[in-house]
Amino acid sequence: MVWRITDGKTGHEVQSAGLVSALGRLCEVDCHDLPAMSLWGAFKRWLFRDLPDGAELPDPDFIVGAGHRTHGTLLAARRARGGKVVVLMRPSLPGCWFDWCLVPAHDCPKDRHNVLVTQGVLNGVKPAENASMERGLILIGGPSAHYGWDTENLLDQVCQIARADRAVHWALTTSRRTPEVTESHLLALKEPNLDVVPFAKTARGWVAEHLQQCGLVWVGEDSVSMVYEALTAGARVGLLNVPKKDRGSRITRGVSTLLKSERVVLFADPVPDLRWMNHSGFYFHEADRCARRLLSDFSLNG
Repeated sequence: MVWRITDGKTGHEVQSAGLVSALGRLCEVDCHDLPAMSLWGAFKRWLFRDLPDGAELPDPDFIVGAGHRTHGTLLAARRARGGKVVVLMRPSLPGCWFDWCLVPAHDCPKDRHNVLVTQGVLNGVKPAENASMERGLILIGGPSAHYGWDTENLLDQVCQIARADRAVHWALTTSRRTPEVTESHLLALKEPNLDVVPFAKTARGWVAEHLQQCGLVWVGEDSVSMVYEALTAGARVGLLNVPKKDRGSRITRGVSTLLKSERVVLFADPVPDLRWMNHSGFYFHEADRCARRLLSDFSLNG
């Protein structure tokens, strides 16, 4: 039994859903979602050892949550009904209060017995079984706290990728962060082997579906979560150049680690052929690895 504490933020819920899905691939899982309470509300529930939202549910084996707003509710739920608390981030409360902290390496977690270091944040993408090396995906992000933006340079990279090998058919999509002017210029491109689908025209799960079909993926280096999703799918991954604001930030450090380990390549002229990347023995599925570790600990300690 898993209780998943949610804060309404898509990015956080993708992480916790990814872990729950991985647990479900290893054993039978019954998952129930409960909303995060305010810190004061969670403290009251912790004090009185009850959790009305879970009153009708069986006791949990795991209580899972991502996002600072879930912390109080995670702890209140455990005090009320037991179970192992798993937080998917470096917590803002003392780490020793949680049974497990699944923390991305770029957050520089402390070496503790209950910390499981992950490469990037978890996601729910499955390894692709029949992805084609003649189908590619290009994922465009936008300016952020750690990256600037250069529309002209981005357009040049996209065109070079499309022209490097006309036998590869590329699908491109944008994101909520993509500037309107960039999206307009992308839609105006006339490359015969490139289909541009704006974010607003994509259905839920569009990217995940295409990651199962496309063996080659280019991602803006600003879109770190998309980089890890593409790696999880088993794709050959290249990074589009995006201007950095701060080369020492935790996000840019994570990207640098991937480049040094040769799990991704950076765009260059001439365009690197992703199909020639060394992929032998490469496996990247952090949600499965974490799920196995949690179940192993649970079977030993209950």
